Amino acid sequence: MNNKEKNALRTRWIAESAIMIALAVVLEFISKMLIPKLPFGGSVTIVSMLPVIFVCWKYGIKKGLVTSFVYSLVEVVMGLFSGTITAAFLPVDEDGLGVKKAILMLVLDYILAFSVLGLSAMFKKVIKKNWLSLALGAFVVIFLRYLSHTISGFILYGAWAEWFFTDTESGWGTQLGIKIFNALKDNSKTLAFVYSVVYNGLYMIPEMIITPIVAAIIGKIDKITSVKTN
Repeated sequence: MNNKEKNALRTRWIAESAIMIALAVVLEFISKMLIPKLPFGGSVTIVSMLPVIFVCWKYGIKKGLVTSFVYSLVEVVMGLFSGTITAAFLPVDEDGLGVKKAILMLVLDYILAFSVLGLSAMFKKVIKKNWLSLALGAFVVIFLRYLSHTISGFILYGAWAEWFFTDTESGWGTQLGIKIFNALKDNSKTLAFVYSVVYNGLYMIPEMIITPIVAAIIGKIDKITSVKTN
């Protein structure tokens, strides 16, 4: 590939990445209007990550990580405008622990959680079927995002585990939740971890199911997936 072709490819990658990030934002915005958010953030979206996952898969891991990192910064800006991040930075004690936790939340729930989407091409060279490599890549990167949110929830929001499992008035507490709490209440770390796994699973597990299915359907369209990018 000569320099002219490389420059043309780079321009196409940048343009497509910008379009796909914009599409992801639109899908997320529509989803938030239609689907209620969970009390501490997070909601099921209308495959909003798929445009970014696809463009990252198409252009490979190196370019994909750049694209997904930019996407994570867009998510940060959206979090600032919505007040989610701004509220988290309010100090909660004299030691400034609130700010420290907010920075950790910023890294785990935004930068890392969305940057991992850039790894969606991890199976592209080892699995010849485009639909399968795209779908499997989508599943793994969404799982990695789920893992990042779970770690964040365990560290930052574990104190809400009792409320989540036992508050029947809010609609979250159930007989099963109360049983889980009673079984784990003597081990606060385990309880916090289970809470984070369950809470974040409420919106991430549906994403892990729906998005790879749609990715597989798109992956079977040769005109979309057979375009050469190197």
